[in-house]
Amino acid sequence: MKPVDRTIYLASKSPRRRELLRQIGIEFELLLSEKEVDESVLPDEGALDYVARVTRAKLDSAQQTMLLRQLPHRPILAADTTVVIDQLILGKPVDRDEALQMIQRLSGRTHQVLTSVAVALTMGVETEVWQITQQSDVSFAELSDAAIAAYCDTLEPYDKAGAYGIQGLASLFISNIVGSHSGIMGLPLFETAQLLEKAGVRIL
Repeated sequence: MKPVDRTIYLASKSPRRRELLRQIGIEFELLLSEKEVDESVLPDEGALDYVARVTRAKLDSAQQTMLLRQLPHRPILAADTTVVIDQLILGKPVDRDEALQMIQRLSGRTHQVLTSVAVALTMGVETEVWQITQQSDVSFAELSDAAIAAYCDTLEPYDKAGAYGIQGLASLFISNIVGSHSGIMGLPLFETAQLLEKAGVRIL
């Protein structure tokens, strides 16, 4: 199937995802529905199932918005990132105390960052969906209480899963990563490019 043009819809508010798409030359328009997707974790839901489900919900919501607004049919990309340690899903901290607790838990240990990416393409009455979830291991050095407190006094922790972003000050905490640097930022570019090519978006 072929999209109408090389511009895609991005169903994400994340400035990091916008930067990463621009990095690989993808043109996009934001497509955000008025109704927020519920990102609550279901009872007994594992992290892989959770991040894939939330991503698909974001994709479905954006697709409905495209159809309701009668917008040109283009590939739609949605993504979600979660941080996991001890089988505990760490979302975005609601306040400083929660940010402190999250960074203290990550200090001196290795955790996982899961980013699920989904792309949908609607042509006529048919819709195809491609989805993949990428996992990276991230190791934090042992952090002092003073360093954790100073970090949580900045604005960085409060709009990011796990209370940190690899592209900011928290990069000073990370001793090792195994996986995808861009995936930890919120959009694994290797996997994203594969999905977009399946939807007919040529990158190179």
